Amino acid sequence: MEKLTKHVSYKEGVHSITALRLGLKNDPSDKHLQNMKLLSEKIFEPLRTHVGGPIKINSFYRGPELNEAIGGSKKSQHCHGQAMDIDDTFGHASNAAMFDWIRANLDYDQMIWEFGTDENPDWVHVSYVDPGSNRNRCLKAYRDGGKTKYMVI
Repeated sequence: MEKLTKHVSYKEGVHSITALRLGLKNDPSDKHLQNMKLLSEKIFEPLRTHVGGPIKINSFYRGPELNEAIGGSKKSQHCHGQAMDIDDTFGHASNAAMFDWIRANLDYDQMIWEFGTDENPDWVHVSYVDPGSNRNRCLKAYRDGGKTKYMVI
């Protein structure tokens, strides 16, 4: 499989330096691939059109072994192909601008302002389930005593 959507490749969806380093397989099932395509179609592609250029996907699908290796949540939507972490690496829009645009214009399940400052997160986590199940929930991740905590925003 080459592409999940016009601007998201399969390779980009499963790539993980940690998985490569540890020799872990990171192969999504057919159901996970369907979820990845849906998220890419409903969130990534409209956002990319809006910003007018490439957006860096830091993390998309994570198999259970990979998720455990990086200390991810046991409930992580990445493990179902329903979440991606995006970053403004290419300079077309700030992470804050992408967060705000998704919030105002798209249906999503959960979006997290990941650390950073009050002006701009370090990256944006966004998930998509389906139109009937999406919660349109926004959280802000922060560290407290070495632990990651979340507050509703």
